Amino acid sequence: MNGLTLVIVSVVLFLVAYATYGSWLAKKFGVDPTRKTPAHTMNDGVDYVPAKAPVLLGHHFSSIAGAGPIVGPIGAAIFGWIPVFLWIVIGSIFFGGVHDMGSMFTSVRHKGQSIGEVIGTTMGKRGKQLFSIFAWLTLILVIAAFANIVANTFVAVPEAASSSLMFIVLAIVFGYGVYRKGVSLGLGTVIGVALLIAAIYLGTIFPLVLSKNVWMVILLAYIFIASVTPVWILLQPRDYLNSFLLYAMLAGGVLGIVIMRPTLQLSGVTAFNVGGSYLFPMLFVTVACGAISGFHSLVGSGTTSKQLDNEKDIKVIGYGSMLIEGVLATLAIITAAFVTGGKLTELLANGGPVNVFSDGLGSFMTGFGVPFTVGKSFTALAISAFAMTTLDTATRLARFIFQEMFTSEKQTKETIFTNRYGATAITVILAGTLSFYGWASVWPLFGSANQLLAALALLALAVWLKKHNKSYGFVALPMIFMFSVTLVALVILITKSFGQPILLIFAIVLFLLALVLIKEAADALKTDTLPEVKPEQ
Repeated sequence: MNGLTLVIVSVVLFLVAYATYGSWLAKKFGVDPTRKTPAHTMNDGVDYVPAKAPVLLGHHFSSIAGAGPIVGPIGAAIFGWIPVFLWIVIGSIFFGGVHDMGSMFTSVRHKGQSIGEVIGTTMGKRGKQLFSIFAWLTLILVIAAFANIVANTFVAVPEAASSSLMFIVLAIVFGYGVYRKGVSLGLGTVIGVALLIAAIYLGTIFPLVLSKNVWMVILLAYIFIASVTPVWILLQPRDYLNSFLLYAMLAGGVLGIVIMRPTLQLSGVTAFNVGGSYLFPMLFVTVACGAISGFHSLVGSGTTSKQLDNEKDIKVIGYGSMLIEGVLATLAIITAAFVTGGKLTELLANGGPVNVFSDGLGSFMTGFGVPFTVGKSFTALAISAFAMTTLDTATRLARFIFQEMFTSEKQTKETIFTNRYGATAITVILAGTLSFYGWASVWPLFGSANQLLAALALLALAVWLKKHNKSYGFVALPMIFMFSVTLVALVILITKSFGQPILLIFAIVLFLLALVLIKEAADALKTDTLPEVKPEQ
């Protein structure tokens, strides 16, 4: 099989799905372009700030497209490229796209509040509390895992560290110029991208070499600051500019494949049982972000919904971003299928799936004249930039959810738990403590929690649609499948986790929490419909 064929098939299917199924979803949800969004009705200059569609698309895509859609498909390649590719396409169109778009839409209709708050309205206070606790713990795992990934990347590729720090300064200048000095977005983008390229070049000249522990401390301090500052200062401009890195990486990879037409060396299908890992359910849990990710629901209902300028943008930002991520996941499985044998083993042992992906794309880019080392370094830099974006976005989302858990209608003044500085400090301290246990200990917990979170978000969406007298079968089917996959995977994980207390306890808690929330949802579906939340005027 030729890698170019997979790219063409995936892109065509995604474009058709966007034009047809995406538009159908917009009608089923009831997207209304004339309705004011929370970014306008609740504009506070900090979290609720309207952003133009290209800027918000860059932020949202940058936040959800970290290392997940690369690590997952490459890790699942043990089952062969055919099942991985099929799940990427089917999952992105009918599972992940629906999940992301629906989570964003319901949040917008609930004043930009998180999925946990939506559950509180539709399933009651206990359902909200259980989901919020689960979501917050999941984000703690996200922060701990990605802090390790970023720190390890900066140690292995100090050029990426220098460039990333320059990105931060550049983003602040860009945000100040566009939002406070009236610089047009077009002119700012041209200058910003040019300076972004310069930052990459300067990073190769002035690599910053520090130990992992020092980077961990720096990163924890950075995410604290990033979480409490207004989104226009750092979050929006940084993610917007970083999105051009990912677009360039995707374009370079696709162009290289078009020119080189690499032949896939990996078997189409290997076996149902590979070393004790079964295709069902482990394929779906392993691919994770490449097809559907619970973390996306927290981004869509956490930061993105608070910045949405118009409801019509939900389709391109919510559904479109997931399809673009599907293209990235397709590139990932092509690199794994192209780089096989002893070289694949070596690359996995020295840098993991990200190293495999960087090596593969570096090879493809040589097809249009880019030196292999330059292509590989650029790819590594782009991935590290987006891992860092995921890190600071997860911290802000965790802060939102933590504040919501301790905020009540009767509250008259802030406490350490509802104050954004206190909520962020508690989150960062706990995540930082967990992060020093190392990536290998944290990642299995994150993977399980993330997929179960996707099932719970679909559950919340199905109940919301039922409560508002809308059909929900297109959400219920993916929800049932994801619960089946995740619960079976957790049972397997529990049986393999004896002797690892933290992993065992966490898996059991996740399993029980899912059962309780399923019961809460079943009870909620039996009650009458609820009136739709009206926007504030």
